[in-house]
Amino acid sequence: MRVAWLTLVPALVTMTPHLAASWPAGQQTMNPTIERKTCKAPDGVSMVYSAAGAGEPALIFIHGGLANRGFWDGELKRFAARHRVIAPDLVGHGESGSNRKKWGLPEFGADIQAIVEAEHVQKVIIFGNSLGGPVAIEAALLLGDKVLGVVGVDTFQDLDYVVPADATRQRAEAFRSDYAGSLKQMVRMLFHADADPALMADAERRMARTPPDAAYALFMGIIGYDQGTAARRLTVLLRSINGDLFPTDIAAIRKVKPDFDAVIMKHMGHYPMLERPAEFDALVEQVVTTLSGPRKTAGSR
Repeated sequence: MRVAWLTLVPALVTMTPHLAASWPAGQQTMNPTIERKTCKAPDGVSMVYSAAGAGEPALIFIHGGLANRGFWDGELKRFAARHRVIAPDLVGHGESGSNRKKWGLPEFGADIQAIVEAEHVQKVIIFGNSLGGPVAIEAALLLGDKVLGVVGVDTFQDLDYVVPADATRQRAEAFRSDYAGSLKQMVRMLFHADADPALMADAERRMARTPPDAAYALFMGIIGYDQGTAARRLTVLLRSINGDLFPTDIAAIRKVKPDFDAVIMKHMGHYPMLERPAEFDALVEQVVTTLSGPRKTAGSR
C-alpha cells in the first residue's frame, strides 16, 4: 500500500458513494477579510498563519509537506461566512521560521495546539492534506475535548505504517543535493497524467519556495514515526476526503480505527482543493455538518 503523504519518501525510491451536496444559498462569502497573524511555537520559532471569519467549530486547514498555507486560500474565502477558518504555515514552510532544533510530527502537532490556543477557540475540526494528516492527529491528541473530528485530505490511505529509515534518508539527501529536480519528480507523481499542466507548474512553483535545509530536516525528523500508534490513541472521529490516485484501503484502516470512513473523489490527485475546489468544498461542508452534530465517540460511524 502506497501512503500518499509518504510519497515524499518511499514511492520515489522504487467506498463510500460520491457525495454531491451543494453549498446552501447565501452561505458563501466571496471577499472576507483574511488576516495575516503570527504566533510562537512552543520552542520559540515564529509561525505565520492566515485567519478569517468567525463562528465555531473553527476549521483548521493544515497543508502538506513542502507546501504552504496558500494552498487553502479558497477554503478561507468559502467558509469564513460561518466559521473561524485558520490555515498555518508549518515551521520550515511559507513565512514561518525554520530555526528549529527538533523536527517531527509531534512537534508540528504542538505548533497547531499553540495556534488554536492563541485564537481562543473552543471547538475545532482539523483538516490535514498529505503530511498535514498525521499532524492533525498529533494536534488532536493534544487539544482533547476541543476537537470534534480529524479529516484527512488525500491522506490516511493506510494507517498502520512506520516511516522507514533508509528510504527516508535517501530522499532527504536527494532533496538536499538537488531540490529542484527532486521536487519536479515528486510533483509529477501527485497528479493524474492528464492533469492541467499549468496547475501542476503552479504547485511546483509554490513548493519550490521551501528552503532545502528545512526539507532535509523535515524528512529526517519523521523517521520512525508510527502513524498507527498515534491513530489508535485518537478518541474523535477520523474521516478522509481522498483522491483515487493512491488507493484507500478502508477495510485495513478500520482494523486500526473502526470509526474511519472516507469519500473517494474519482480521477483526483493529491490536491483536490486546487484541482476541483467547488466539488471539494461541498464535501468539506458535508463532513463539517456531520462532525458538528451530536457528539460521537470512537467506534461509531
